[in-house]
Amino acid sequence: MDFRHEWKHEINMSDMITIRQRLRTVAKIDSHSINGKYEIRSLYFDNLYDTALREKIDGVNMREKFRIRYYNGDTSFIALEKKSKINGLCQKSEVNISAEEAQKIVDGDYGWMLESDRPLVKELYSKILSKGLRPKTIVDYTREPYTYPAGNVRVTLDYNIRTGLHCTDFLNPKCLTVPAGDAPIILEVKWDEFLPNIIRDAVQLTGRRSSAFSKYAACRIYG
Repeated sequence: MDFRHEWKHEINMSDMITIRQRLRTVAKIDSHSINGKYEIRSLYFDNLYDTALREKIDGVNMREKFRIRYYNGDTSFIALEKKSKINGLCQKSEVNISAEEAQKIVDGDYGWMLESDRPLVKELYSKILSKGLRPKTIVDYTREPYTYPAGNVRVTLDYNIRTGLHCTDFLNPKCLTVPAGDAPIILEVKWDEFLPNIIRDAVQLTGRRSSAFSKYAACRIYG
């Protein structure tokens, strides 16, 4: 997959209502959403030294992070993802894993990963061994996704960000999450070679600047 451009902006409720109204006139709501949105639960990985967290906070130019996630409480489709960032451009690699495999990762059972025919599973396994990656924290949030074909644009509004505190058993419905403090609403805009003016205008807000906000970092404050 090629690298993509990405903007992030911290916005408020009034901003979100304005942008939502604009996007609904020019873009399409993601067909995978339910009533225009979906609930995301992710489990992020880091090591004993919190390298992924520190690199994000310090703005390291080349960095990566691993996570597993599912949508709308449906554990029949779980994705293992690696997100890389270089020179401000981002790339995401992903592969499906089963609920049983996800639970094994949570439980610290990694041996099966070496025998997997999925390169991303093997890569995570190698970094579990070489860098000490381990499940670190759960991040829950609500996402409103919009798409626009020209430029392969994807615009999302993320809110109700919650943290699992010290619980990493992310397939367990009893693993409750709590609000991640005063986390803002996050507007994300991603595109390939160009961002069409119609989308640029739709997401434009006076006085808002690009942000490096991280949902993972916001939730790590609590555990």
